[in-house]
Amino acid sequence: MDETTRRVPVGVIGTGSIFNAYALGLSAIPQLPIVRVADLDGERARAAAEEWNIPAWGTTEELLADPEVQVVVNITPPRAHAALTDAALRAGKHVYVEKPLAATAEEARRNIETARETGKLLGGAPDTFLGPSGQTARAAVDAGLIGRPFAASSFVRSSRAETWHPDPTFLFTEGGGPVLDWGPYHIAALVNLLGPVSRVVGATTRAADELTVTAPERRVERVGVTVDTHATAILQFASGALATAMYSFDVWDTTLPHLEVYGTEGTLQVPNPNRFDDPVLVKRRGDEEWTELPAVMDPLTPAGARAIRGPGVLDLVRHLGGDLHRASADFAFHVLEVLERLERIAPENGAVEITSTVKRPAPLLGIDVGPLTR
Repeated sequence: MDETTRRVPVGVIGTGSIFNAYALGLSAIPQLPIVRVADLDGERARAAAEEWNIPAWGTTEELLADPEVQVVVNITPPRAHAALTDAALRAGKHVYVEKPLAATAEEARRNIETARETGKLLGGAPDTFLGPSGQTARAAVDAGLIGRPFAASSFVRSSRAETWHPDPTFLFTEGGGPVLDWGPYHIAALVNLLGPVSRVVGATTRAADELTVTAPERRVERVGVTVDTHATAILQFASGALATAMYSFDVWDTTLPHLEVYGTEGTLQVPNPNRFDDPVLVKRRGDEEWTELPAVMDPLTPAGARAIRGPGVLDLVRHLGGDLHRASADFAFHVLEVLERLERIAPENGAVEITSTVKRPAPLLGIDVGPLTR
């Protein structure tokens, strides 16, 4: 049976700030209906179910015991990922996890082992590289539009979470920080474009030990900062390419681009990898202006899908039907190991080796860049 068209019911654990993005994305994929939600806060689970017309809500235990739920989407805080993923796999569910795959690489490794033991699929965010922006950039690199990619830059400024999140504590304590919060989008995008990372070097710091929360509906007034909130690094890829990275919760504004890839024949400007469908620009040797590339559109990704989540869940279900698994646990694990090394880098440690590796995820579709190369 075609797994991309048959109905595969989904249960979502966690109805926090990212839930609406998943509900929106999955609602645009008819074969992936959300049939149940769960949360530690029962009232919040009930409200989410009512808002999105989800037929059932309740506890995690009730969700895992529900025979209708075939895929569990785990969008709880990072420190809760590993235990809930393990429970869902052992309950006979396939699991897709919001980034990072787990709070630590060791926890993620154990989840991968559990998935193999139970024969269930495990996938993980971010899935934004499957969107039009990520796939357009990938197709341009594969077509040689900028020649041989030899370097890249990757920059993240503050998400300003203290101005909009009612309780951003988790972002500034163990399992949080800019490396684990924003870093997954950037590292996933870079691995999609340049392949696996082999080593990292750099340093981390923090600008303050406490922050004032100004969100209008805040539940806390101040947050203690117990993780470093600014990281600067050089990433070396197995291909030999280098990337300069700066991931920060302390830099309030910058004019630096999110991502650029530098090749022997030009530069590719890649938009915010936390979004799906912003334009990709290229400027080749001899060009006077940047050119917007025609977007690669997966017909199963809704148009105007900047804020959605869900293509990674569809990717997992496609794999059940025999397609390649792009947002796989192995891919997410490699991204997490790189991020974990970035969190702990220090000049006195020199270059830190990345022990895992992974193939670049296969592209979804091709792109005609002929008019730009002739």
